[in-house]
Amino acid sequence: MNNYEILYILSDKQEPEARTALVEKFKTLVLPYGEATVEEKGSKKLAYPIQTKISGKHFTGYYVLMKFVAPPEIPAEIERQMRISDDILRFMIERV
Repeated sequence: MNNYEILYILSDKQEPEARTALVEKFKTLVLPYGEATVEEKGSKKLAYPIQTKISGKHFTGYYVLMKFVAPPEIPAEIERQMRISDDILRFMIERV
């Protein structure tokens, strides 16, 4: 079991209920393997605009930091799920 951190940026154009559901979705991917803590940093201005095909240009994003303990294959599954989602602007997974 390894310690990991994921910082991801959600689209700020989402409804709060959809944003909360997405945060919970990624948290539940980790919970069967260990504990997870989620810090919602809130909406912040991006360093540079991010263009997406579906929702256009983004100047702000909703930052979320998740720390968890899991086996080594779990971050790959989380990364796959994040790449599928159109509401994730950017993400970064690190082993601590």
